[in-house]
Parts: sequence; C-alpha cells; structure tokens
Amino acid sequence: MTFDVCFVRLMLFLLPSLFGVNAEHLRAENVHLLPADQHHVVMNYGMRVLPRDCHEMLLSSSGHARDGVYLIRPGDSAIVVYCAMREGGWTIVQHITVNSSVSFDRAWADYKHGFGYVTGDHWLGNEYLHQLSAGPARYKLGVKLVDRDAVTKTGEYDPFLVEDESSAYRLRLGLFQGTAGDALMQHTEHYLHDNQKFTTKDRDNDNYFQNCAKLEFQGVAGGGWWYDACAGANLNRRNVIYWQKDCNKERLCKYAWMMVKPSETVKPVHCSDCKKDEL
Repeated sequence: MTFDVCFVRLMLFLLPSLFGVNAEHLRAENVHLLPADQHHVVMNYGMRVLPRDCHEMLLSSSGHARDGVYLIRPGDSAIVVYCAMREGGWTIVQHITVNSSVSFDRAWADYKHGFGYVTGDHWLGNEYLHQLSAGPARYKLGVKLVDRDAVTKTGEYDPFLVEDESSAYRLRLGLFQGTAGDALMQHTEHYLHDNQKFTTKDRDNDNYFQNCAKLEFQGVAGGGWWYDACAGANLNRRNVIYWQKDCNKERLCKYAWMMVKPSETVKPVHCSDCKKDEL
C-alpha cells in the first residue's frame, strides 16, 4: 500500500475531529463516558465498519492512527474508548490519578457499565472488559504505574480473561513479565487475585469476613476490585494507588493505567485452579 493511499484512509476517519463534524447523535452504549461537548473528539466517527479494539484500529490505519478517543465494537454494540496508539494500540480500560476527583467507591452497576470519562480517570466497565477479553483472539492485560518521581514501571499478564456477569466477572491471568512486580499473583501475605470474583460495596464476593470494598484508609473506601482477603494490589483506591512495593503508602504513585491488547503469541497458560481450555 502506497503512502498516498495510507494517508487518504487515515484522513477518512480523522475528518470528523479535524473539522468538527456534529457528533451530537453519537451512538455508543457507554456514551456517558464522554462529555456531550466532547463527542466531536471521536477520531473515527462515521466509520462504517468499526474495529473490535484499538489495536485493530491501528492496523486498519496502517499504523498512522493517533492517540485519542475512538469507537470500537467488542460485542454487539459500539462503545467509546481511549486508545494508546503510540504505545502499540492498547485499549485503555482504567485510569486513576491519586486523589482523583472521580470517586471509585461505586456500586456493582457502575462498575458493570463504567464511570468517569475516557479522556481522564475512569473505569471502562466490567461488561466491556469481558467482551474485549473473551475473544475470538487471546488478549493480554497491561499495567502502567508512574510514581511521584516520574519513574514508570510496566507489566503484562498474558493471557488475560474476565468472565461474564454470571461468574461475577471472575479474573483469569496468565504469565507475567515486566519491570513492575507481579502484584496480582504473588504477595508476601499470599493474596492471590487470579481466579477471584469482582467485589463492590453492594456485592461481596471476596474471601474476607468483611467486605473489602468497604474498608477505608484515611476515610476513603477501597473501591471495586478482584479482592482475595483483601489485596496484594488495588488500582481503584484513589488515595493510595497500591501495587505492592511499586506503589504504596510509603512510595506514592501519581498515576496508574490498565489496558488490554491482543496477544502477539499464544503462551502457555499459568493460572491457579483453571484448565488450559478455559482461557
């Protein structure tokens, strides 16, 4: 494909944002995650066949797509997401800033459908995490942490799966690699987040005698998460982003992201209490 053809294809889905096309009737199941006055920032508004995820969008643009808000269709309906194109086409599913104005102390329904704004601090929604990770391709989960000294650490779990609501959005994780610690599958106190169901303040699915999502630190509740009894990691506690030794009360982190992307290769499954054909 020549450069001219690539440029034309890129412009076709960038035109709405460049020229302010009225996207007042933006059709997205999670349109509440984008302020009404920002509907025009959707980079591929009007695209006839939507990509399944950000990585597919990047490939369809021959690598020219920019970071920003896109429409994707991981299931039956379109949703808005933020795409980290410069980092390889990751679909952002969570972003938090320490002491964020967005509350993560939410009920089951909010965590199911998402809250916040995709252009800032947000949770995309457990239902969309399920749709994205359920295939047909195998997906991996990326974590990005930035501390107050601007030191960035990353990690990846491959493969990654969030089961459906009937299974309480149970988390399934594969092999880990990265510069951050493996806080979801290894911990000095043996907290194991792999294979845990999701818990919110109104739906207790954890292994503690109290509801982990309700436990407070400095007056801030833990928020929804795949708790054990309780946590070796929790990226939804907005006053202390927690990731074992990388982010904690003594080593404050300023930002955290969770993101998903198709696996480049199929790796051996390594998860507790699950069979190979379950991932």
